[in-house]
Amino acid sequence: MAGMDLLKAQYVGKSLYNVPTPALVLDLAKVEANCNLMLGAAQRLNLNWRAHIKTHKTTELTRLQVGDKSSTPVNLAVSTLTEAENIVPLLKEYQESSRKVNLLFAFPIYSTCVDRLAPISAQLGPGGLSVMVDHPDQIKHLTALASKSGNPPLVFLKVNCGSDRAGVVPDTPECNSLIDKLLVSEAVGSCEFLGVYAHTSQSYETRSDWKALEYLRDRVRRRLPRSPGGSQRTARPPLIIAVGDVTPTPGFSEPAPARGNPSTPSEALVNKMSDLIATLKTENLTLEAHAGVYTTLDMQQLASHARSSDYLNSAALALTVLVEVVSLYPQRNSANGGTAEALINGGTLALAREPCKDKGSPPGQHYSAWGLVSPWNCGGQPVPGPGFPAEHEGWEVGRVTQEHGILTWAGSPEEQKRAPLYVGQRLRVWPNHACITGAQHGWYLIVDSRNRGREDEIVDVWPRWSGW
Repeated sequence: MAGMDLLKAQYVGKSLYNVPTPALVLDLAKVEANCNLMLGAAQRLNLNWRAHIKTHKTTELTRLQVGDKSSTPVNLAVSTLTEAENIVPLLKEYQESSRKVNLLFAFPIYSTCVDRLAPISAQLGPGGLSVMVDHPDQIKHLTALASKSGNPPLVFLKVNCGSDRAGVVPDTPECNSLIDKLLVSEAVGSCEFLGVYAHTSQSYETRSDWKALEYLRDRVRRRLPRSPGGSQRTARPPLIIAVGDVTPTPGFSEPAPARGNPSTPSEALVNKMSDLIATLKTENLTLEAHAGVYTTLDMQQLASHARSSDYLNSAALALTVLVEVVSLYPQRNSANGGTAEALINGGTLALAREPCKDKGSPPGQHYSAWGLVSPWNCGGQPVPGPGFPAEHEGWEVGRVTQEHGILTWAGSPEEQKRAPLYVGQRLRVWPNHACITGAQHGWYLIVDSRNRGREDEIVDVWPRWSGW
């Protein structure tokens, strides 16, 4: 049997109570709902949409992100070359059904990636591959990629809007010089200048109402539509302003029937977004949004109050890590009045050591754990409410080492008595950051909470790609 057949034979049809732990579990019902919510939002806003697949690294979930039966363009973003190579067969499948495709390698281009990107570009054909540039020394890689693939790559100028992770600072001499060099590269046929890309990760920490977009619009309108000689560039497709990490933007993906009140912050924000998109089009600019973690969601999204609690709450968290209680330590937590602690077989490698930014002052005072135990198979474990994380209690992963996870209790000793644990108990933990948590796991066990009475039955296995 092939590897995939062996995996399915090992797991499909079994219960989560009868498989080895730790294990990564996805609820299909919740994943589909999250994907449909984002697709609906992009359609309502008439927004260019690019699905990032780095969170899950699977073909199966990519199909849900782009609408498998749709006829709309399939625009994807990847963070590793392995993701890019593995998703090519699906993109070819969509091309055969007359869907336009484009794959963005969402990392500034570097020398050793050219030889792996070239065959991808060749397979996808003209307009099939996009890359990023944020330094003039990277221009030569565009020339090499165009020569080796036979297709000039589409290029985003990566700009730094305050995250200080990558990108050139807009409206600086360095940025303007790089724009001119990209336009020259385009003129000689080595690339096609697509637009600018900004990673707005600060949106995880603040509700800035898309100020980053307005900031970019002002600078792009002033600078990008001009050629090296300074003349207006009118005979070209609209330049794109691409914004990554839009999952946390409040109100972005809330369906219209649930809003309805123009005076609410969410409705006002969506109206503002719609107006901005319309304005950009009159300026020969197009807004493109990129997101990925919305598919599974995680504790970081809850902690940042990414959107209304009507649409982002613990019921929407699709990803959990299945673990076992290995040992109990009664009254060991003297700092919390002698509450118990427990050992689970999920530490740094199974859950990831990724803290949440919980908006407390100082950050972390509300929630500084490494994961939160869900109510599944844990009677008395509270469900996070709209006040999370400032208001929360229950079992959480308080400490981690490589393989060890220590459950501690947030709340009083009396409250802990309502949620006793026992050795051998299986628990499902909501991790802090879905992207990092998935990295150590080889596959997802798929359950479907729509299967009444069989919610814990494994219905499929989705292998993850690993490596660079």
